[in-house]
Amino acid sequence: MKTLILPLVSVVIVNYNGKKYLKECLQSLKNAEYKNIEILLVDNGSSDDSLVYVRRYFPLVIIIELKENVGFAGGNNIGMKMAKGKYVLMLNNDTKADKNFIDELVNVFEHDVSVGAAQSKLLMMDDPTLLDSVGAFQTPIGFLYHYGYAKKNTAKYDKQITLYTAKGACMMIRNDVLQKILIDGDVFDSRYFAYFEETDLCHRIWLAGYRVVFVPTSVVLHKMGATSQQMDNAFVQFHSFKNRIHSYVKNYSLVSLLFMLPIHLAVCMFYFFYMMVTKKKTVAIAIAKAIGWNIINVIDTLRKRKIVQRIIRKRDDRAFFPTIVKYPPLRYYSLLTSSLQNFTDIDVE
Repeated sequence: MKTLILPLVSVVIVNYNGKKYLKECLQSLKNAEYKNIEILLVDNGSSDDSLVYVRRYFPLVIIIELKENVGFAGGNNIGMKMAKGKYVLMLNNDTKADKNFIDELVNVFEHDVSVGAAQSKLLMMDDPTLLDSVGAFQTPIGFLYHYGYAKKNTAKYDKQITLYTAKGACMMIRNDVLQKILIDGDVFDSRYFAYFEETDLCHRIWLAGYRVVFVPTSVVLHKMGATSQQMDNAFVQFHSFKNRIHSYVKNYSLVSLLFMLPIHLAVCMFYFFYMMVTKKKTVAIAIAKAIGWNIINVIDTLRKRKIVQRIIRKRDDRAFFPTIVKYPPLRYYSLLTSSLQNFTDIDVE
């Protein structure tokens, strides 16, 4: 009888002062039914004894100890370079996974070579009846349509669908696909510290000829916002706006970019003035700095755009935009920054 050899999965976890979350995260990996895994913990210079704890209670975990915080993007870049698996699984430290979550992801990849990346069903740790994320789609004005955000976990979200972008809290990628979409040797853009890095990555996966999918049978609990709560809101907005503009300039075709970018920048400026009027000047200044950063760094951005368009791109935008672009009503955008949980999802089939 032939023995089934399971492909190696490399689990990359970036940690920054996350000791209080690591027990549940690492224990759920230890309890996983899928056993052919390696766990790489990239520590961003933690000061909370995270590494002392991991070395004592989870000695098989491979620790990559950094002296400074290089962010989610930088930490994952370092961890992925050391990953030996056929598949690489990015997993947040504030997660707790079902026993079969890896099996379900691997099964999708093994049966469909067009899948380049896949996201688990993320449920809120504090209330597992609610979804954290099903992933996101693109919109005509450049802001993401976050499908399933804070919605009841109903049968509507129990089917596998194709996404524009997966959420990095639990996202599996083919290692060979990663090697095809590198920029300057990195998976994530080295100019990103945090935010929008997984969307930029997924866009390149689409350009390389692969798909991104949501796998509802792979379930993970996520303590949503555990990392971002440690960051100032202006810091978050700066990186979000900066990275989103930077990503589109690199990845969109010229025709698509000339159509979408002016609209997106106009909306960004509207948001800037709205923040000024509502006396949220720190956020307004962050948006202005984000646009300014992109102007100052345009030469390097265009250099990276050349890599994406000449080397990574294997298909035209028209081949996959009908799949990844959705058209939510105006009400969605009005709720985007405040109470998105009150928006009723449109049909994405």
